[in-house]
Amino acid sequence: QTNLIINSDGRMTTSLNGSWQIIIDPYESGYYNFRYQPRSDGYFKNYRPASKSELVEYAFDDSQTLRVPGDWNSQNEMLFYYEGTIWYKKSFDYDLKENRRLFVYFGAANYHAIVYLNGKKLGEHIGGFTPFCFEITNLIKAQDNFLILKVDNRRHREGVPTSNTDWWNYGGITRRVNLIETPSTYICDYKIQIENNSTPQIKGWILLDGANKEQTVRLSIKEASVSQEITTNSDGYGAFSISAAMLELWSPEKPFLNKVEIKAETDRIEDRIGFRTITTQGDQILLNGKPVFLRGISVHEEPLGREGRAYSVEDAIKIFDQVKELGCNFVRLAHYPHNEFMLQQADRMGIMVWAEIPVYWTILWENQNTYDNAQTQLWEMITRDKNRASVIIWSVANETPRGDARMKFLTRLITKAREMDDSRLISAATEITHKDGYNVIDDPLIEHMDVIGVNEYHGWYGGKPADTPNIKWKSVYNKPLIMTEFGGGAKYGHHGSKEERWTEEYQEYLYQQQLKMLSQIPYLRGMSPWILKDFRSPRRLLPEIQDFWNRKGLLSENGERKKAFFVMQNFYQSMSLKD
Repeated sequence: QTNLIINSDGRMTTSLNGSWQIIIDPYESGYYNFRYQPRSDGYFKNYRPASKSELVEYAFDDSQTLRVPGDWNSQNEMLFYYEGTIWYKKSFDYDLKENRRLFVYFGAANYHAIVYLNGKKLGEHIGGFTPFCFEITNLIKAQDNFLILKVDNRRHREGVPTSNTDWWNYGGITRRVNLIETPSTYICDYKIQIENNSTPQIKGWILLDGANKEQTVRLSIKEASVSQEITTNSDGYGAFSISAAMLELWSPEKPFLNKVEIKAETDRIEDRIGFRTITTQGDQILLNGKPVFLRGISVHEEPLGREGRAYSVEDAIKIFDQVKELGCNFVRLAHYPHNEFMLQQADRMGIMVWAEIPVYWTILWENQNTYDNAQTQLWEMITRDKNRASVIIWSVANETPRGDARMKFLTRLITKAREMDDSRLISAATEITHKDGYNVIDDPLIEHMDVIGVNEYHGWYGGKPADTPNIKWKSVYNKPLIMTEFGGGAKYGHHGSKEERWTEEYQEYLYQQQLKMLSQIPYLRGMSPWILKDFRSPRRLLPEIQDFWNRKGLLSENGERKKAFFVMQNFYQSMSLKD
């Protein structure tokens, strides 16, 4: 992978957010010629007719616009179901001084983005939920630059996720776009965390990029009385391990963030970083050496108060305000990496995070390109978020059917995650088997994981709520269990008996019965029921009830609280009183 600039908020940036001109191109006329080869005179050239007699069949200048960041589905009714290519164009001026560098940074674009500046191709990116950037130092002009993206959100069998999912396929430049200016040699990446042992030891590395890679870099953490010089080598890399006896640890009760300064000879950057340990011991999860129960909820990246994808600080705060109201100290960010404001707010608000890549359901396990795609998304997620204290678990998959090819695929991802970051736990959401009247946790993948994740829907997809407390559980592993999904659907305001599907009363009763069952599992160390709020899904078709909404939310799509919300809230509040 190429270097990915992290902590864009700590750098000199210029926003390219706002109104972008677009061309909707379902036949990809602006990219392919009639023989289906990429065109050399495509829309990325932004060509204008030299005379009134010249034939040019597109024009950005007269086209409609879309807001960036933002998905196209919720901005334009005509694009609600659209899957295909849309071209985006943004014009801007930029005066770049000598001995400075300039990058264009995208928070995410779904799904396949090809990027051009001033008619020259910068590169491509595949994956709808992770950041990417390109250097544009040698292409930038003082005036009249035009940045053009071909964004294609079509689903693919060999993709990650694959063609079949249970969430809306929001297309477009869904997260922010920034120009990032740096010195000629700059701090491009760093990892600063503490080792998982009893004596606080800050360990990590700093990476410089540019011609002057061998430098003396000073790392300062004032609150912890840390000041250390680090020498980078000819690759720009400098590792360190520093004793930090004065370090105050991060926790949900006190989410303390240190002001961290990295000062090289040619660059300087600040970050706010929390320090905590997260380990397991037998079937316990230990935060800062003490047992913790993860009182959680699953969350999709949809905002409260409007439709579409969430992308802003305000979206993150609204979501986490409801999470805290529910009584949670933990969220499962499903089923893909969420925008970086979510992780920043989790750090600030003291919410532990399960972060996941969209290796989901029936991935093509034997396809090398599919694996490479998954590993790249894992690399981009960990690279971006490795300094966020709130992230305690990297998840490599959700509900994947067992088999040798799947086992090889996922264990390779687990190995990669551990190579990149040994300061967090590894998991995946697995499925169970049923033997001799027991729900048996026996997925062989768990052997390679630190924490067990299990999805189960007794009382919704099988069995009756009344029978749920009688279900018995057995695990073949001495590891902590997080029940990563459970629940059922209800439409807000739809009332009836507790035996009637889709009523709030049915969902309420199901949650009551589920909690009775879960409370009997001695090695249960957390839960993240499905899900905080109703979310868009093209799989959910029942008229007058679903209408393209997955109705398993504890909140409606508008944020109204269903009866089951208060069941979970009371359960978590009683747990916190015991703590």
